[in-house]
Amino acid sequence: MRAQRLRTGLKGWGGVGAMAFACTLAVLFALLLPVLRSHDTGGETGAGGETGAGGETGPGGHGGTRGGQARAAQECADPEKQTLAPSDADGPTIDAIQNRRGEKRKLIVGVDQNSYRWGYRDPNSGGDAELEGFDIDLAHRIAQDVLGDPDAVQFKAIPTNQREPAIENGRVDMVVRTMTINCARLEKVAFSAPYFRTGQQLLAPKSSSITGYDGTLAGKRICTAAGSTALSTLEQDREDGRLAADTDLGTTVPNQLDCLVRLQLGEVDAVVTDGALAASQAAQDPTVQLKGDAFTTEYYGVAMKKDADDLVRRVNHVLREWRADRAGGWQDSYEAWLRPTMGDDPAKSEPPAPEYLRTS
Repeated sequence: MRAQRLRTGLKGWGGVGAMAFACTLAVLFALLLPVLRSHDTGGETGAGGETGAGGETGPGGHGGTRGGQARAAQECADPEKQTLAPSDADGPTIDAIQNRRGEKRKLIVGVDQNSYRWGYRDPNSGGDAELEGFDIDLAHRIAQDVLGDPDAVQFKAIPTNQREPAIENGRVDMVVRTMTINCARLEKVAFSAPYFRTGQQLLAPKSSSITGYDGTLAGKRICTAAGSTALSTLEQDREDGRLAADTDLGTTVPNQLDCLVRLQLGEVDAVVTDGALAASQAAQDPTVQLKGDAFTTEYYGVAMKKDADDLVRRVNHVLREWRADRAGGWQDSYEAWLRPTMGDDPAKSEPPAPEYLRTS
């Protein structure tokens, strides 16, 4: 890992001027590209941080059952365990990646470029800032194993609601983008073993009367990302009576950071997203805070095509080594990126030892 990706803090981020400028850009973007159309408009980004117009195509629950579709209950009870055992063997998917020629010989990874400390550009680095963060570290680690070069990555910025289509349509080899493993998504994509533990949590202004995921949400306007676990969870909870019937869930956005902008503009009363992302957003804006504890348990995984068994096994092999490494591994990435927002105890965020599907 390059030293610049292992910095433990960013000077100047969160300043009033920077936040105002970021908000202005985000609002203008939302006005110019409503709902980001119905397809992926994310740019493609090389490992060096350059964005291009064209693209090379790749080869061909919220911790429980709420939001799941069409899977038997026994299969859906633990979606984070529906993955294949690790292997470092090559296969057809990996062969296709390795056989790309010249500058196109890269791992194509869908990521976020707006999630602070997960996948984002440092606004203080000057010039064409490289993507960096916890998810970006993992993508570089996978590229090192598959192609022998941590920088052999072509990053594609993918909106939240386009993560699964980008995989299904072969626009990316995988998505490493704070993506929760759940049963509905397992109908469309395959997941690695979990690499991070989190849960849904509320973000609201410090002055708000909202106290958590409780009755104080009655009549409130909540923002979520379209296609997110947060939205499906809230819709199901409202239907089941766990959330007040008059809670307004009508505000959805293509990217989670847009919810923070809506909150800052007073267009919504609260944001619901993964606690890991909510903590990062609270670090960006000192006027907001997490309200109450996480009300679900969820796990992030690397998403790939359903038939890419060799790549799934290979990523699980990488994850096993990444979590075990004393230097340059999971713990170092947590220290570098997440300790300032997630706290001093990484054990709360590290998933349990993985379990795999039977293969015999």
